[in-house]
Amino acid sequence: MRNTTRSGHGTDREALREEYAIVLDVVLEGQDSFRGGEIIQAIGTTSFTLLELSPKTGATVKPTDKVYIGEGRRDKIQYIKRTIDPSKLSGAAKSELLFALQDIIDERENDFVAFFNKAGPITIRKHSLESIPGIGKKHLAQILEIREEKPFENFKDIKTRCTFISDPQKALAQRIVDELEGNDDFKIFTRR
Repeated sequence: MRNTTRSGHGTDREALREEYAIVLDVVLEGQDSFRGGEIIQAIGTTSFTLLELSPKTGATVKPTDKVYIGEGRRDKIQYIKRTIDPSKLSGAAKSELLFALQDIIDERENDFVAFFNKAGPITIRKHSLESIPGIGKKHLAQILEIREEKPFENFKDIKTRCTFISDPQKALAQRIVDELEGNDDFKIFTRR
């Protein structure tokens, strides 16, 4: 996980570091003021980079598909057009974003449970766990005490031992959306 600041949207080089992306929407020419053929809007599964992709001719791609975008041979994606800001997402892509993030978080459960187990302070006044929606100073103290007794094993363990966190995947997904939208100067999960 990262602890950096974001000064704008990324570069195509950053997008190339993503190996896979989850399709948020497939926008056809003339739809939502897009021009120039079919555009796939997607989110990378590693650094949560928002992307516009160009599909290969004849490839069938639909929302929620996981597509390979790494440097090897791609079966459905011709090339990465560019990285984009959340404001450039279609309405359907915006609606799908939180759900796609929750799916990615579920798939990478070990990484995010490790975050709960190892997260430290961002500054002398703010802990990185406090950046997760629903976790304030009081809950932070409880989490730190609970994880000191025994590290968390999985999301179910977090929910069981920290009853004030009813849905850690959703809270983490919302944090990532907040970072993508620039709602916080500190970037924990997204690339600057």
